[in-house]
Amino acid sequence: MNAPSLQQAALATPPPLPSSRPSADRLAAALPASVWRASELGTAPAPVRASGWAELDAELPGGGWPCQALTEILLPCTASCEWRLTGPALRTVAANHGPIVLIGPPVPPHVPGLMHAGVGARDLVWIQAEKVAERLWAAEQLIRANAAAAVLAWVPQARSEQIRRLQISALRCEGLVFVFRPDSVCQQASAAPLRLRVAPRAGWALEVQILKRRGALHEDAILLPSVPGGLAEVLPPRLLQPGLPLPVPAVEVSHVVGRAAVRSVSVVH
Repeated sequence: MNAPSLQQAALATPPPLPSSRPSADRLAAALPASVWRASELGTAPAPVRASGWAELDAELPGGGWPCQALTEILLPCTASCEWRLTGPALRTVAANHGPIVLIGPPVPPHVPGLMHAGVGARDLVWIQAEKVAERLWAAEQLIRANAAAAVLAWVPQARSEQIRRLQISALRCEGLVFVFRPDSVCQQASAAPLRLRVAPRAGWALEVQILKRRGALHEDAILLPSVPGGLAEVLPPRLLQPGLPLPVPAVEVSHVVGRAAVRSVSVVH
């Protein structure tokens, strides 16, 4: 057997691999910008919608309610402050992006009140589902289909694995997804990347605590001045701020008899 020629040996030798140094340099240059430090407020990986509260947006990653993610809101009791908190964002969403779907609200939507908040009856789709399993199924189907501009689901008895399933479905949803649960579950683990506790306070205020976000722990509560829709135009100033002392009425004095004029009222049983 003849030994291979020098030319044949050269053809059999594989060409040298191209240097990966340029790619490594580009990766090293981009790495610092993509690393998120837990001590800093993170940026949202997807689009956000302004919440309508400047104080709240300043503490939310990206500056608003996240799309392609689940927002979990814990409440001391249902039907207490859900609409006042989410209403400003829902008004914008309904005007520009599509229907708002309600799944299992504890009370029927009060359309006149929602109209004051800028959300009309034609913007709402109400799914009346009694069982939690039915509510979770409906929410998951809507989120996966990307069929609504916002999905609001009341799921008080949902388990941690069910919340995780909704979060996985929400990763491909372009709308807002809110789930409302009792604040008694605040110690339970949750897959929702944004988790808030909300409670009504004196003076028509909402107290918001950020329990979980992509960023440093936020320990201080945020107070949002929130008068229900339509009441701001009819309530007197002292009722808009219930914490203020009530004015003392002046005593009317009759100069004829020199004593306070008191109107007598008789009660007939």
